[in-house]
Amino acid sequence: MTTQQDLVIDAFDARVERRHNRRALFTAALGAAAVGSAFAYSDPALAQSAVTDADVLNFALNLEYLEAQFYLYAVNGTGLAASQTASGGGAAGGTVTGGARVDFSGDPIVGAYAREIAADEAAHVAFLRTNLGSAAVAMPNINISGASDGPFTAAARAAGVVGPTGTFNPYASPNDFLLGAFIFEDVGVTAYKGAAPLLSNKTFLEAAAGILAVEAYHAAIVRTTLYAKGVQALVDATELISNARDTLDGSPAEDRIRGIGPEADQGIAPSGSGNTLTSNIAPLNVNGLAYSRTTGQVLNIVYLNAGTTTMGGFFPNGVNGNIRSTT
Repeated sequence: MTTQQDLVIDAFDARVERRHNRRALFTAALGAAAVGSAFAYSDPALAQSAVTDADVLNFALNLEYLEAQFYLYAVNGTGLAASQTASGGGAAGGTVTGGARVDFSGDPIVGAYAREIAADEAAHVAFLRTNLGSAAVAMPNINISGASDGPFTAAARAAGVVGPTGTFNPYASPNDFLLGAFIFEDVGVTAYKGAAPLLSNKTFLEAAAGILAVEAYHAAIVRTTLYAKGVQALVDATELISNARDTLDGSPAEDRIRGIGPEADQGIAPSGSGNTLTSNIAPLNVNGLAYSRTTGQVLNIVYLNAGTTTMGGFFPNGVNGNIRSTT
């Protein structure tokens, strides 16, 4: 007689088998992509190029290296292990400039959020590296310094968050850390959404959608926490950063179906007042859709340069892989 316990065991066995098959499919499909299953896409930054699924995943890996290093340094004072920054072929990863442990003792809730996000970003790096295998690019040189000559200060000065001689150090306090995280998280969400149509393999697309969902959760944590603090200066800072990102990524023609717009970025300032007060935790268009950015727009922001370039800002020597230019 088949018991309930037998049914449960059979169900778990089937689940393990499905997971094994999916992993095998992911690995096999990636191997095909890495050897040249190229396709074209209407991303302006790639209009005259052919890219593979491996190229797109490596582009994402560069961004995950950046986020993982920022969060790991903020919670631990150290970053990824060298084994997690080398290329799939064994070439050494780049260097990390800056990074420091944040004192979360005055705000343990933000500290708990930071530790969760750090673990998630490290898991994203490991996942992409494992499934890219020998095709995985090494971590490029990354600058996450909070010094006066670092990219966080450059971004904050350009946005008007600090004055022309001021310094923005995201490791100085939990609030500063949240603003530093705000710079990255919304960009990550729009990057994954914009990259989704670039992927030809549905297994890769599902995996990318899974990471996109996590990045959206992270962005919501950061935006909600900043909003809940009720500090007008923090709200104002998000609007300034948002405006600066819109300046960097240009003015694409509006497409409300695809979630593209010339002023797609939004801070957390609420609208209305009293009984009509409405927060702006989820930055959406009029159709309730999240926004997308092309790979070029994403690079404009992380390079802190609205022009044509292949390096700068948080990636002083550029990202690694075949997608590395803003145009």
